[in-house]
Parts: sequence; C-alpha cells; structure tokens
Amino acid sequence: MSATVTLPLKDFDELREQSDKAEQLIKSTKKAALEIEVFLSFLITRENISEYLEEFNRQATGAEILLIDGRAKIKFNENN
Repeated sequence: MSATVTLPLKDFDELREQSDKAEQLIKSTKKAALEIEVFLSFLITRENISEYLEEFNRQATGAEILLIDGRAKIKFNENN
C-alpha cells in the first residue's frame, strides 16, 4: 500500500520536533530505569523486599521488577 500526505511545512517541522522529543524521553526513561535498578539492588542487600516486589508486580501494568542473581532488573511491558 502506498499513499501520500500533504501538510504545511510548519506542521511537518513540528511533527519532526515531536519525534525528537519522544526519542529523548525514551532515552531518559531508560536511563532512569537503570538508576532505579541500582537503587533497588542496593536495598535488596540490606532489606528483604521480595514481598513488596511481588505486590508491586501484581498491581503494576507498565513494568515488572525482577530479581536476577541478587540484582533488580526492570522489565517494561511492551503493550504499555
């Protein structure tokens, strides 16, 4: 299927700008997730938080926190 769309240059530039902003947001979200993983891994070595992680995972819809070899990993759900 092939199609064309005509839109004003101003709208095209705004669309491209929003795409760049979305990319930056994705990068910063992934960076924040890595920092949270470090913090959770730190907590795990000091407190038993596995019951809290189970409750979080049961209620969360966008992500799941996994414990792998004593380290926390955040897994984002692809559907959200």
